[in-house]
Amino acid sequence: MSRQVSPGWLYNPSFAVAEQRSFSEGVSVLEPEAQLAVIRRGVEAIVPEEELLQKLRRSYETGRPLRIKYGIDPTGIDVHLGHTVPLRKLRQFQELGHQAVLIIGDYTALIGDPSGRDETRARLDEATVRRNAEDYLRQIARILDIDRVEVHRNSEWFADMRLKQVIELCAQMTVARLLERDDFSSRMQKGVPIYLHECLYPLMQGWDSVMIQADVELGGSEQLFSLMVARDLQRWQGQEPQVAITLPILVGTDGVRRMGKSLGNYIGVADPPDEMFGKLMSIPDHVMRSYFELLTDLPVAEIERLLAPDQNPRDAKERLAKEVVAQYYGQEEAERAAEEFRRRFRHGQDPSEIPDVQISRDQLSDGKLWICRLLVLAGLAASNSDARRLVQQKAVRIGPERTLVADPNAEIELSDGLIVRVGKRRVVRIRLAS
Repeated sequence: MSRQVSPGWLYNPSFAVAEQRSFSEGVSVLEPEAQLAVIRRGVEAIVPEEELLQKLRRSYETGRPLRIKYGIDPTGIDVHLGHTVPLRKLRQFQELGHQAVLIIGDYTALIGDPSGRDETRARLDEATVRRNAEDYLRQIARILDIDRVEVHRNSEWFADMRLKQVIELCAQMTVARLLERDDFSSRMQKGVPIYLHECLYPLMQGWDSVMIQADVELGGSEQLFSLMVARDLQRWQGQEPQVAITLPILVGTDGVRRMGKSLGNYIGVADPPDEMFGKLMSIPDHVMRSYFELLTDLPVAEIERLLAPDQNPRDAKERLAKEVVAQYYGQEEAERAAEEFRRRFRHGQDPSEIPDVQISRDQLSDGKLWICRLLVLAGLAASNSDARRLVQQKAVRIGPERTLVADPNAEIELSDGLIVRVGKRRVVRIRLAS
């Protein structure tokens, strides 16, 4: 049982918004039960749901919006569609009239969220975290009404926390409870080290909720433990505990593993329209339902119609791709990307606009260039080893006859205007420069 400390001993209300705003003029606020029906879509769990309904009712009666928290650790710079699942839910709460509160975990990022991990995360330096946070906010503005988002960096409260306060915070959790986490217990059984700084993470995430007085927190399904820790810390500080809403993990384009850049199965929100469209058209049929539910606002009845057994899955996938691309680039660009996809993939044509890539003649030897070096210089591969893998996968074709390059040691005779293709989506034209 947690040791009791008088409410407010650690909590500093100056970090939270002192004056709660009322619902904005012109915002249509649904009745609580109707709001709950909207919120349930695409949600894995609401814990506890009855408390959320009570909060919605009180909010509806008083005209005060709920404070909906979502925290991100800026450990990378690419926001992909997997990240947008909770962000879209946060936007949904905005549209229902509630206050979105975004926590940029610049201090928690120094630890790294251990949730769902079978090893310790690599630690980042403060400068990297700061740069990543700035880029995250630019990308998140594609999804949220960023002008109506309350943004905090958790360094606001953690940077000045004294050791005595850290000890008091740590006293709110037992080691036994910490080891209830699946990721920690699994690592213990496998003999994989668990470092003390990792044990602070759920307490720090929970303390964020105390500092901004969260009514609801959104997170992935693997984060439920930390979301529930926040409830205990809020009670300790005399606050009403938040409701935890967990959302499913979006699988990547391979249809098996969670979407992630390191796995090469991600779709970035900043991907060009044609690339985003093509990647969405490549997903397996069996993941279309979750993509529709988590990434679009189409009514359930329309999704059921599109995915009915008598419908062509390709048509459903094209509708999905257009819906997603339109969110980030508009309907006109979505239609153009669809037409470009049909032209290239159904009719086997090159894209209507092929980017030029300049390569200096100094790179050539007797007018030739090693295929792996060519792919790297053309921006079609990240490294020689990556290029070798693409060649071995029979993904590289060159010239008007689309000649397959299957030998990773091949020397390619370069001519000005040579077309180089990797897969069906990446095509460049080589321009030789003096």
